[in-house]
Amino acid sequence: MPLTHLIDSYCAAWSKEDAQQRRALLLPIWSDGATYTDPTVHAAGAEELLAHIAGIQAKHPGARIIRTSDVDVHHGIARFGWKFVMPDGSSFPEGLDIAFLDPGQERLTRIVGFFGPLVRSPVS
Repeated sequence: MPLTHLIDSYCAAWSKEDAQQRRALLLPIWSDGATYTDPTVHAAGAEELLAHIAGIQAKHPGARIIRTSDVDVHHGIARFGWKFVMPDGSSFPEGLDIAFLDPGQERLTRIVGFFGPLVRSPVS
């Protein structure tokens, strides 16, 4: 599976209101024991991540995660930008995910997410 398709499948799993559709998208790309961490949660394994996504969908029905950048990768680690889009088109601040890949780059082993844009520090 091309890496971009892998990441887009991951984003699509966040975007489905139907639990079975989320599961069908996530399980083929989520390694056993993989973890997801962002400022609000640390989820170990697919079931914890699926429960977390279900909670987000319950609070924000119809919300979608959309990839907003190319997927950069080196040494089995990828990064990509995303945004959380509401059904009316409004969105929350963008984010950045760091994805750790299995050796074949076919499954995710860890995601670390950050909320909000990167802030440039003044150059001295």
